[in-house]
Amino acid sequence: MVKESTRNKVSELIERYPALLVCKADLEAAVEAICESYRSGHKLIACGNGGSASDAEHIVGELMKGFLLPRKLGSDMEAKMRAVCPDEADYFMENLQGALPALSMVNQVALNTAFANDQAPDLAFAQQLLGMGDAGDVLVAISTSGNSTNVIYALQMAKVKGVKTIALTGKSGGKIKSRNLADVCICVPDDETFRIQELHLPVYHMLCIAAENEFFGE
Repeated sequence: MVKESTRNKVSELIERYPALLVCKADLEAAVEAICESYRSGHKLIACGNGGSASDAEHIVGELMKGFLLPRKLGSDMEAKMRAVCPDEADYFMENLQGALPALSMVNQVALNTAFANDQAPDLAFAQQLLGMGDAGDVLVAISTSGNSTNVIYALQMAKVKGVKTIALTGKSGGKIKSRNLADVCICVPDDETFRIQELHLPVYHMLCIAAENEFFGE
């Protein structure tokens, strides 16, 4: 179970974007899944195509550094820094921030292009999940149509590896929803690609804010 203040981030999102009320149960389930994964020492992996690839990168940026909260490092980390690198410890403590481990599969240019050339372009994300996905991790897979083949294959490989899956799609959910490929499927209520993307942004911002609040908030 997450903190009440963390759970409230869903309600705060819906207050700003009332259309997302239809997604409330899935939003809450996504928050729970991400927080449970981090609480168990695991990581978040993200993927998507085009604008959704940018969204995957954006998610990682919000999780790996302070978003709304300062994320000060604790005394244990400070002690280790002073033991290992005493001259730089003050600088490190002043500037480094607590991180929520996250990886984007879209920025692995050398691997993705090599695999596309040598094997199969639509399996590049699946290959990465095969190599680095651990049971207990969470995959956030973004597809506005819900039909992106490489994203679908990533979701399937995540299931093979025991990775919890969260999909961000549009109203219909496409094949991802109809084939029940994700543990949590957040189908934002629009059919137009750019409008779906406009709703995806506040959704994943909320997921990042909720996770940050759970581990770095009061």
